[in-house]
Amino acid sequence: MEMLAIPHFASAHVLIVGDVMLDRYWHGSSNRVSPEAPVPIINVSEEEDRPGGAGNVAINIAALGGQVSLVGVVGDDDAGALLKRRLDIAGIRSDFHIAKFKPTITKLRVMSRHQQLLRIDFEEQFDADDNLNLEDKVFPVLPKAKILVLSDYAKGTLQDCQTLIQRAKSFGIPVLVDPKGGDFSRYQGASLLTPNINEFEAVVGHCTSEQDLISKGLQLIAKLELGALLVTRGEMGMTLIRARQPAIHLPARAREVYDVTGAGDTVIAVLASMLGAGQSMPEAVALANLAAGVVVGKMGAATVSVSELRRAIHSEQTYDRGIVSEEQLMHVVEVARANGERIVFTNGCFDIIHAGHVRYLNDARKQGDRLIVALNTDASVTRLKGPNRPINPIDRRMAVLEGLESVDWVVSFDDDTPERLLSRVKPDVLVKGGDYNADQIVGSEIVKAYGGKVKVLRFFENCSTTSIVNRIRQQ
Repeated sequence: MEMLAIPHFASAHVLIVGDVMLDRYWHGSSNRVSPEAPVPIINVSEEEDRPGGAGNVAINIAALGGQVSLVGVVGDDDAGALLKRRLDIAGIRSDFHIAKFKPTITKLRVMSRHQQLLRIDFEEQFDADDNLNLEDKVFPVLPKAKILVLSDYAKGTLQDCQTLIQRAKSFGIPVLVDPKGGDFSRYQGASLLTPNINEFEAVVGHCTSEQDLISKGLQLIAKLELGALLVTRGEMGMTLIRARQPAIHLPARAREVYDVTGAGDTVIAVLASMLGAGQSMPEAVALANLAAGVVVGKMGAATVSVSELRRAIHSEQTYDRGIVSEEQLMHVVEVARANGERIVFTNGCFDIIHAGHVRYLNDARKQGDRLIVALNTDASVTRLKGPNRPINPIDRRMAVLEGLESVDWVVSFDDDTPERLLSRVKPDVLVKGGDYNADQIVGSEIVKAYGGKVKVLRFFENCSTTSIVNRIRQQ
């Protein structure tokens, strides 16, 4: 797989229309409880103001070096004036309609020791009377833009998305929408919709599997005449769905998650910047996924820089491992094979990880370049081992295996045997520990049929989860 390229973002002129707001932070120490009520006393030592909402999308694009124009609604107040100054300093061309009788949307967060103790919102819903002249501000700028972003926080700025979408399409300008609410029909005809999984399921219903998510996504694309759908899924990464093309699943890349505030703004900002600079949709999504992994490791609504993206790309090429879904596994295996790497596969319950497991997995890893551990789900373990197993639930078992240096990818499967998964992955080597012949290993016929190898690794004496459990019960 070729390394992702970071284009010259200055060539990307993005027009953003949406709900702008001021994110205000008060930082201070908290060492006392108020005598007036059981609440902490915060001694405020620092105040911080940042553009939020659509303003945060603009700040993210500007941080990458892109050209940004921003249209929204603010109040006739100090917060609106401060927001304008912050955007001007960042080099963002903002043109706001002033709502005479409504405040600028402001979110005040009180912070102590990097923890949010309280959030206070100052806002009133904007209506048609408040943004009557919005189109007059958008239409003159639109022909000069390469991408239109609609940043919807359901605050009332985007009263008529269809007029904006249709006007952009008449100029051949792609429209990216960060949606809100349960009515996605207002975004009909958009080039790309980027709901998170909760927003998506609120519209299409609960998704019971990866395939169900894809199927419902394709139905939504057809119904609303969308170009594509990118569902952001938190710790499960992202899924890009397009008509007549295979879905692309990208696993989450965050090493540590401190704050998810504004992560969606960063995603759509990177998408717009990449597409505006002439990159393909899969490339744009791949970089947006890396950017999300960077920004959630920061406190508050943050931005990602080009240098941070370069480091993330480098890390992506040298460190791609962890817990994955089945579809995400297929993607990373494809990448590994393109790099000429041999794939090793093993499976089991791995209920209580002991020294025998660790030594076995170390030996398994030596059989190739990448080791996949397929883990039976809780229901599958119960069917195989009885009603008192597993001892540890699937999330804990996967977390322990992920932490082992020998293991590259951990995936769960609900079948009684791994045969279906083996048929999809087609590993170069299937390994199993024990004292039986290779022909006795479940799935060996499948692997041998396409030319793969089956290996039995040495059995470690006196190491057994069952014996450990029995000894504990005897105690």
